Amino acid sequence: MAQRGIREFDGKRMLAAHWSTYFGQLPAYPGQVVLVAPDTDLDALPKEHPWLTKQKLVVKPDQLFGKRGKHGLIKVAETYDEAKQWIAERMNKEVTIGKVTDKLTHFLIEPYVPHEGEYYVAIKSDRDGDTIYFSNHGGVDIEEVWDTVVEIHVGVAEDINQLDIESRLPADTPADKRKLFADFVRGLFKFYRDLAYAFLEINPFVVSDSTIVPLDLVARLDDTALFECGDKWGYITFPAPFGRRFTKEEEYIKEMDEKSGASLKLTILNPKGRVWTMVAGGGASVIYTDTIVDLGYGHELANYGEYSGNPSTSETYEYAKTILDLMTREKDPQGRPKFLLIGGGIANFTDVAKTFTGITMALKEYKERLKEANVRIFVRRGGPNYQEGLRMMRELGKELGVPIEVYGPEMHMTRIVNLALGSAEEAAQGEKK
Repeated sequence: MAQRGIREFDGKRMLAAHWSTYFGQLPAYPGQVVLVAPDTDLDALPKEHPWLTKQKLVVKPDQLFGKRGKHGLIKVAETYDEAKQWIAERMNKEVTIGKVTDKLTHFLIEPYVPHEGEYYVAIKSDRDGDTIYFSNHGGVDIEEVWDTVVEIHVGVAEDINQLDIESRLPADTPADKRKLFADFVRGLFKFYRDLAYAFLEINPFVVSDSTIVPLDLVARLDDTALFECGDKWGYITFPAPFGRRFTKEEEYIKEMDEKSGASLKLTILNPKGRVWTMVAGGGASVIYTDTIVDLGYGHELANYGEYSGNPSTSETYEYAKTILDLMTREKDPQGRPKFLLIGGGIANFTDVAKTFTGITMALKEYKERLKEANVRIFVRRGGPNYQEGLRMMRELGKELGVPIEVYGPEMHMTRIVNLALGSAEEAAQGEKK
């Protein structure tokens, strides 16, 4: 599962679009939300959304960071003109949230909802199922009253309809709202699972004239479910976290991933780093990264990512070529070698020979640059057709004139990390002597 944060706008838009399916017995949430980007024509918006000029509004940034109220970034506007002015004064201006600084580029506009009580609900996935969190004391400081939150765990095979949600709500839940909240929680859980959410927090939601309205929403989707849930999601983007901008290479791999049934991920951590990974499998990528850091080379780790889900030869070729291009752009200033770790576990259904064909194509193309950058390659892989894949790699080593060590499933998965970085340590010790 690859969890990707989405905008509050998209979470509320999806809730409104599917309300009748999951909350049909409850008064409809109107979903009056507008997203403003740098190229949005603010003067034209009221033609498409007449409600903007007919009621008091709330305006806030929508860029995957919280505590907006504490940072003075929530505006209650009496008029649309006031909302426009507030956005114009902040659009493309830098702000610092905690230790992170970035520009404000996207804003959410929605109606102001008068209310009295505020409530909290969240759902989080784990390997055994999903846990629902609920409190009658929602708001910006939910952490300070976490002892008021009840937890309801729903196992992978459990049916939410078979659980008595109402009896498991907090004891201080108003009697006249217990059934309303139970129905809402049950519908929200179905919505969460059916649309492949990995995390969903509404803090707070309120009740206005018997209608449940989410005021603040944070969510992450399992982006590998795009092909299954794309129609339900509608048009959606996965923005970079606040304070981080995608490089053109990351954007390229992201676009490939969105168009593929496979999983292709790339994050550049340190483009000048000497340790680069090309790892098959999301779990394996975590293990390789942990091993590199444990061996004291976290500062040299250049990238994080993975390819999995049986990508095609051409997809693997493009993925490998992107990493090799980044890796070989410049030599290490001290003349030290760089290391490319092509690793992974034992695949279940990914054709190793097919993916290695793509990788070898890229390696051949970058032959001279690999030698100029003093790259050493270490390979460990197992799975369908792994013998052919490893044979191709061994033959490639003779052709490239680049050191390549190739191992199969007989070797522990991360042993190549020790071999590569151990050789680097030995070389460093030799230089000291």
